This record gives sequence, C-alpha cells and structure tokens, in this order.
Amino acid sequence: MPPLLSKSKYLYGIQCPKLLWMFIHEPEKFPKVDEVTQHRFDEGHLVGELAKKVFPSGIDIKTDDFNENLKKSKELLAKRKPLFEAAFKNETIYARADILFPVNQNQWDVIEVKSSTKPKELHIHDLAFQKYCYEQAGLKINKCFLMHINGEYVRQGDINPKELFTQQDVDELVNEASKDIKDKIKTMLDIISAEKMPGGKICDECKGPGSCPLPDECWSFLPENNVFNLYRGGKKGLELFQSGVYSIKDIPVSFNLSANQVIQKRCEQTGKPYIDKKGIKGFMDSLEFPLYFLDFETYNTAIPLYDGLSPYQQIPFQFSLHISDSIDSEPIHNSFLAEGDKDPRLDFLSALKKVTGKKGSIIVYNQSFEKRIMNELGRAFPKNEGWINSLTGQFVDLLAPFQKFYYYDSKQQGSASLKKVLPALTGRSYADLEIADGDSASLQYLYITHGATDGTEPSEKEIVDIRQNLERYCGLDTEGMVDILKVLNVMVGR
Repeated sequence: MPPLLSKSKYLYGIQCPKLLWMFIHEPEKFPKVDEVTQHRFDEGHLVGELAKKVFPSGIDIKTDDFNENLKKSKELLAKRKPLFEAAFKNETIYARADILFPVNQNQWDVIEVKSSTKPKELHIHDLAFQKYCYEQAGLKINKCFLMHINGEYVRQGDINPKELFTQQDVDELVNEASKDIKDKIKTMLDIISAEKMPGGKICDECKGPGSCPLPDECWSFLPENNVFNLYRGGKKGLELFQSGVYSIKDIPVSFNLSANQVIQKRCEQTGKPYIDKKGIKGFMDSLEFPLYFLDFETYNTAIPLYDGLSPYQQIPFQFSLHISDSIDSEPIHNSFLAEGDKDPRLDFLSALKKVTGKKGSIIVYNQSFEKRIMNELGRAFPKNEGWINSLTGQFVDLLAPFQKFYYYDSKQQGSASLKKVLPALTGRSYADLEIADGDSASLQYLYITHGATDGTEPSEKEIVDIRQNLERYCGLDTEGMVDILKVLNVMVGR
C-alpha cells in the first residue's frame, strides 16, 4: 500500500522535511502535549462546533471510522447541503474539510475554521492542500475561505455565532500557494518512504530552535549562549549559524551588532556581568517612596465568557502587591485572587484601589502590558477611569534598566524577562513552584473557576491547592522585584 499524505503531515513538510520524516518514522520522539497546547486544541474544538451553527442546515458526518467517513462523505454530496468533516482521498493524499458549502449543482466552497483572529501562512498551505486533494478526488472547488474569530465581536447575552466569526476570501492566496503543490506532494511522499531522515543544511524556512518541536534533532550541539539568543537578534541568528558561527562569543568583529548585542558578546567572552552604574543610579533616583511592587495575572478565552468581553481579551483575576517605605524596610504584602465564576474585573479594581495610594512609585515589570490591561478596564468601567489614569501615571517599569542594558549577565541568555533576570541577579527562581509561569496560572485558574473543557469539575482539595499555588507564584513575582531593586541599590553604593 503506498504511503498516504494527510494535510497535517503536509503542514509538517512545509515547516521542515526532517520534521515530516520524524513524525512518520520516530513519532515517539515528539514531546507529549502540554496543558497549554491541549487547552488550545480544546478551544479549537469548541470554536469548530460553534462555527457549524452558522450553517443550521448542515450535515455533520459524525464518525471516527476512516473508511466509513469516506463512504458517507461521498454519499452525502448528492444532498447539496453544507457538510461538516467530509473526507476525500485518492491513492496518495487525504484531507478532511471543516465545512464544504454547496455553491451550485456542480461546485463547492471550502471553508476552513480557525480559532485565530486573522489568517496565518500555514492556514493558506492547509487550504491549498485541501483544494488539491478534493479536486483530485473529483470535486469541483469554487473558492476557498477562512472562517476565523472576529476580534471586534463583543458578547451581549448568548454567543451569536454569526457575529463571532468572520469569513475571508483567501482564494487568490491559496492559488498562489498551489502553484507547485504537485511537486511538493511528490517530494513529501518520497520523504515519507525514505529509510533515512533527510540530511543537508537547515532549510531556509527554519526560524531556529525556539520554533521547533524537536530542537535536539538539529540543535543539540549548540552552546548554551548561542547565536539564536542574541537580544532582538531577528534573522541574525540564522545568518550566523549558516555561516558556521554558533556561539555568541565567536561572532566576528566585522559582523554588524547593535550596541546591546556588543555588550552581550563581551559578557560572554569575559564571563562577567556588565554594569552601567550611571544608568542604574538614574533609574533609582526616579523612584518616589513609598514603593508599590505590583504584578497581576490574567486569562483570556477565544469565546468570551462574560458580557462586554471580546475574544482573547485579557481578564485580570489576581494581583500581588508589596509595599516598601524604604529600600531596607520589610515590605507589607497584599494580594487578591478572585473567587466564584462571575466576571472578576470589578472586584479586582476594588481590591487594588484599597491598597494603593496617590503618592509613590508603582513598580511593574513590562508596563506596556499592565497599562494596556488597566486602560481596557477604564474603558469597560468608566466610573473608575479617572482613578485608573492616575494609577498608571505612577507606574515605573523595572524592565527598563535591563532592556536598556544598564545591567546584563550572560545567565540571562539574551533575555530581559523577569524569569531570566531574577535568577541571574539574585539566585532565586521559579523552579520549585507547582505553578511556574503565566500560562499555567491562567489555565489553573480557569480550571478551578469554570471546570475543564471536557466537563470535569475540580475537587475541593484541588481548588484549595491551586489557589495556594497561584498565591505563591504571583507573590514571587513581586518579592522578586523587591529583591532586584535591593541588588541594584547596592550596585550604586547606596
């Protein structure tokens, strides 16, 4: 039996020939799906089910049996109604359509449903493969559409699927991506049949080890501080790699680096951190006491949970606040973690208002995010807008001295994020926490508040444990900022 190329395999081949070969011959090397990825899959399924409601006369081909699905799909074409999950194949290719929509007695539109708010390049390749497959199976395809989330939709009452989605004609893009598809499919079928993984250089489409699900296959020999860790390096990493330069410390003097990248290279060569005392002192002098160290956590969902929300709108549900009257004083800690399954935003604002003053610097890390969330809250609840504007006017961004390279240590690996700066500067880390990143915090909160997407409800013990873990995680963010500021203060001899 000849190998069968499905659209998921085709998309692996578009990304990387080696990835396609590994998926077929050594699938056990692929990492298990983590909770963040699984949540994205689950949301995609919910979005797909809602999209079907836009076509109330549609027929859902509800079977996971491969041959039965093919048989039913062929039979139901005669009904000339929208078909959900219809599948078709020829000798070597196979695809299953989210929606096939009848245009007339002879033609069909292909509608691919995505949970994103705009088209992506892989979506176009996905549709190109589908169109080619269906035409090879004997269907006449009129046009290809992407049906994706309407980012401007605002929920009011029950979800209105016709307003939640927008349908975009991408037929010209699909036709462009289809020009050499026959040759691509032949190449991929050869890869699938090959006994050995394709060799050769890293393909031009590669975006580096950070975007690969199997980084060890091509990148295991890279040093810890490699050229892909260049701060805001863009395409420089791949350019250096392809020229045979792997370590930051080995970048030639003739290669064009930014001022911050030069500092990064110097730190890697000397093994010592870079300290700009004048820059740090200027930052410290800008602070006004008392100091409020603020961090909050948010979640977002493709399908808005409450009235007044848009898809993927960030909803704050927790904050940690440490207050210091001086650099050396023991900070006072305040925290908030929403309870119940109602919209947490007003309770969040009320709790924050009680523990912040009109004077003093409110220290956050990456203020563009915090300001955006607070400004959205101001628009959603106009009575609080004046106070919110005053509050954000007190914000000071602790990211700034690290983003400007007033301090840099090679342990940061080219990052100015809190997760990298904290251990590099203080030795503290998130490694021992049950919840150690923002994505996990969001998902765990969603689970104890709204249950799992499969209907599973948390136990009382789970709720208690997860709430404690959320408090520890968010608390470390602001404790960490307190410690970072103390270290910076010592650096300038205060």
